[in-house]
Amino acid sequence: MNHLNNLASPADLKRFSLSQLEELAAEIREAILDTVAKTGGHLASSLGVVELTIALHRVFDTPVDKIVWDVGHQAYAHKLLTGRLDRFPTLRQFGGLSGFPKRDESPYDAFDVGHSSTSISAALGMAAARDTLGGKEKVVAVIGDGSLTSGLAFEGLNQAGHLKKDLIVVLNDNEMSISPNVGALSSFLSRKMTSDFVVRFKKETEQFLVNLPRFGKDLLNLARRAEDSLKSFLTPGMLFEAFGFNYVGPIDGHRLEELIETLQNVSRLRGPTLIHVVTKKGKGYPPAEENPALFHGVGPFDRQSGQVLGVKGGAASYTAVFGRTLVELAEKDERVVAITAAMAEGTGLKLFAERFPGRFYDVGIAEQHAVTFAAGLASRGMRPVVAIYSTFLQRSFDNVLHDVCLQNLPVTFALDRGGLVGSDGPTHHGVFDYSYLRPIPNLVFMAPRDEVVLRRAMATALDYNGPFAYRYPRGNGLGLLLEGVAEPLPVGIGEKLRDGEDGVILAAGTTVAAAMEAARTLAEEGLFMTVVDPLFIKPLDRELIAGQARRSGFVVTVEENVLQGGFGSAVMELLAEEELAPRMLMIGLPDRFVEQGSQDELRALYGLDAAGIAGRIRAALGRETGTRKAAAS
Repeated sequence: MNHLNNLASPADLKRFSLSQLEELAAEIREAILDTVAKTGGHLASSLGVVELTIALHRVFDTPVDKIVWDVGHQAYAHKLLTGRLDRFPTLRQFGGLSGFPKRDESPYDAFDVGHSSTSISAALGMAAARDTLGGKEKVVAVIGDGSLTSGLAFEGLNQAGHLKKDLIVVLNDNEMSISPNVGALSSFLSRKMTSDFVVRFKKETEQFLVNLPRFGKDLLNLARRAEDSLKSFLTPGMLFEAFGFNYVGPIDGHRLEELIETLQNVSRLRGPTLIHVVTKKGKGYPPAEENPALFHGVGPFDRQSGQVLGVKGGAASYTAVFGRTLVELAEKDERVVAITAAMAEGTGLKLFAERFPGRFYDVGIAEQHAVTFAAGLASRGMRPVVAIYSTFLQRSFDNVLHDVCLQNLPVTFALDRGGLVGSDGPTHHGVFDYSYLRPIPNLVFMAPRDEVVLRRAMATALDYNGPFAYRYPRGNGLGLLLEGVAEPLPVGIGEKLRDGEDGVILAAGTTVAAAMEAARTLAEEGLFMTVVDPLFIKPLDRELIAGQARRSGFVVTVEENVLQGGFGSAVMELLAEEELAPRMLMIGLPDRFVEQGSQDELRALYGLDAAGIAGRIRAALGRETGTRKAAAS
């Protein structure tokens, strides 16, 4: 029987037998594998929480009760159980289902997520609102052990323990190794210690002891210490007890009977409770179980062999070029250290970690700490390189400003995934970094147009005695020959790549290639545009840009960043300071969050490909030819 196809809503799970729920778990894994093999996505984490997701929706009354998923990359089973089976093949596609929970996609998605460690704080806010409004719904936060390395998660735990709100936190631990015997005993104790009888007995005993004259409070404290000692002997729960949580676990996250009984018991408890659930990444799919890092966020793959498709041949990725070049630079300078926030493989630092283990630091999901830690290193003469995705560096803005730039320390920020990243969507697009880094004093910001210039940007950063950032995109480079030593570039000097008398295109970063193609197309139509690569977002090449503006009177800026406060804004500020007022056309991303879709689809949609740039220039100069106009202005 196909239980998944016949599931009208999560409420139907309450009538399923245990064997039917186990069959349903197998069907969900098949559906996830079938789709993600075609679309790519976060596979290992989603396969690991299938039973946990079923148990949560079986016990709680969703969407009245709220389940908040941390990051959300493990929520595929949740989507399948909440009415999105028919649309699931559109996962992470343009116009399709998001790879993360989104409130406007389903009433079962309680909170939009995509960045880590937000679930406890958000769930606590919901619990506080419930109590203020007189509601009775349960609120559950599901957080992974990786996300628990973030300070934000501990801030949430700290306040939740202080407020004593009814809140359930499920710690999905897919890294812990637990022996079967200890695990079975701990699971048994946790289930029994949360049963109605034991909870009632504990309350009555505490009341009896506290009312005994003279020795009652001492006996109560002794009894509590005995319980805590038993817990600490068998479990890691004392940390959470110290935060004011009632700790339950560890529980086997793949045994539905234990999960359901424990969740039912915990749902009747008062105050903050943490359930420690142990799961296995990639559960049920051997290639993902054996290599969960590869299948954390994976592209399309062959289900039979587990072979990822389309990874052989072609140009090296920008990430790989960064990783290899940093090793080359570190071999010549022992002051170079590399720092990342739980993304050693994603940022290309695996080779560096193997070559220089004593100079590599993975600080966990703690971007703020990563930046200030780097500042401390730099203050003592080291040259730290902080490799973080652009979208995640946003979380450490104050640390960049206050701890690095205010002190003018030589910390390098390597911003991977700068620009549009594709199917991960609005939570992951790195399209704000020009705007949030450009205003900070002392910081130099470079945007390489290709992998050759990326290598030179890296050398320039280490040659510069102050804060330095460079941004590069997700995906492969242009396939240019990489050889010889990467030489530093003069700071703040741009480069003219093509000459023309009808106007100038100032193209930032990887938009240069599309701008060059657009200029060639326009030249065939008799419209001749100069193309300039400014190389630096800050400082701008004042002499080059102002000179070209005076010469042509028509300036076009192109950037894969939001227009507000971005590269185009910087150019306008420069021209205003020079008392120049040329005709301006700014091409970039509009004042809204950009949806998911492939990089090519999104660049075409927002007029950032060659055809879009050429079309906008034609229209601005009154030479519209009837070809399609850019979809976004």
